[in-house]
Amino acid sequence: MYVLGDLFDAWIGDDQLAEEMPAQVAKGLRAVADAGVPVGIIVGNRDFALGRRFADAAGATLLPEQIVVDVAGVPTLLMHGDELCTSDRAYQRFRRLIRNPVVQRSLLALPYALRKAMASGLRRKSREATAAKPETILDVEPRAVEAALRQANVTRIVHGHTHRPARHRLQVDGRDCERWVLADWYDSGSYLELDAEGGRTRKVLAPSQGSLEN
Repeated sequence: MYVLGDLFDAWIGDDQLAEEMPAQVAKGLRAVADAGVPVGIIVGNRDFALGRRFADAAGATLLPEQIVVDVAGVPTLLMHGDELCTSDRAYQRFRRLIRNPVVQRSLLALPYALRKAMASGLRRKSREATAAKPETILDVEPRAVEAALRQANVTRIVHGHTHRPARHRLQVDGRDCERWVLADWYDSGSYLELDAEGGRTRKVLAPSQGSLEN
């Protein structure tokens, strides 16, 4: 099972595990891992500070920003996806800054309460900035997608970030390719299931309801 970033709206350091909700999320992931299903996590733009302590609590492995995995014989590129939104130059500058290890260490050294207040302020500013930007800037740049497919030498990408769930078909250098985009979990939960038969999105319902396929 792969988590492709933004598992949390904001993650201000692994000491956040002291809060009830994050602790329950880690416990749930640990149950999956203990059942024999390896769990891999790619951090997103909202939870880039997820670290070893959380991974250990969740029984998970922290993965690099991009990784190619074999899914039923199909090499598949997994990523959070924000690096594909290259038209949003202001965001890309911020991304480079916030992912700098020196900057991250400096932020994590601040008192917890201060980090929490800063995260709240950044989330508010992010919502305001997003609302002011054209929709085209907020989506992936097609040339960035093509470049990622070429560089990884794959025909399939799976990512999140844009919250525009869909399966996109495209051709790159004469090859039939596909790009799967994951949904957010604000109104309802869902996950992408990939196997030898292809891919399908399943909604997450209450335990008594099972799951629904789209």
